[in-house]
Amino acid sequence: MLTLAKRGLRDYNPRVPTTADLSPLVAAAAELRDAVNRLNFGPPVECVYNPLDYAWAAHEQFLRRYGGGAKRALFLGMNPGPFGMAQVGVPFGEVAAVRDWLRIDAPIGKPTNEHPKRPVLGLDCPRSEVSGRRFWGFFAEKFVQPEAFFADHFVVNYCPLAFLEETGRNRTPDKLPAAETGPLEAICNAHLAKVVEIVQPEWLVAVGGFAEKKAAEVLGQADVKIGRVLHPSPASPAANRGWAEQAEKQLQEQGIWE
Repeated sequence: MLTLAKRGLRDYNPRVPTTADLSPLVAAAAELRDAVNRLNFGPPVECVYNPLDYAWAAHEQFLRRYGGGAKRALFLGMNPGPFGMAQVGVPFGEVAAVRDWLRIDAPIGKPTNEHPKRPVLGLDCPRSEVSGRRFWGFFAEKFVQPEAFFADHFVVNYCPLAFLEETGRNRTPDKLPAAETGPLEAICNAHLAKVVEIVQPEWLVAVGGFAEKKAAEVLGQADVKIGRVLHPSPASPAANRGWAEQAEKQLQEQGIWE
């Protein structure tokens, strides 16, 4: 058993966020980090990575740099990928995008129980997370500067943990047994509700079906509209047929983007 201790699309008005804008998201993330560290997970999961621990400095830098103020749209992902957020502490964390576009440069450590086939190399990781490359590449093309994107948008994962089987295979949270998903989802649901309260989005945009399901469960009758875009995973045949074009069309058809 593993134990873990409305503006238009390009209408951008830069400003310097205040401490009041930033501290609630950082505090909520720290609370999430500590809560999931108290959970237990068993086989077939061999290693559990919590990037909010070993990559906390990078995650906090992301929150403080881009998390200030209310947002029009909050994008919701599932959980860290082994070559994405598990490496760099940022949702959909493709290394080059995080380093070069988001300009995250905080030091990144190592998980306590590191899988030999999935080492955490931080910003030096040579592997590219396809989902993250598609996700951040799309916004980089549309907004050019990250500050323009984050003026009205933010990105968060539902679950902060990555689960690895003995072979190094990634195991997604929806594949965990009920005895483990119950406590985990209670924590993740509370955190998502808190982030929505802080960010006050008009739209919560679920990236994929799992995120859409969790958003509906958490938000209920809240005054937040739920939208959805196709997940950019290469495991999805549809996403491999021009994900960016499909995502933009979905955002426009739902009225999230003009």
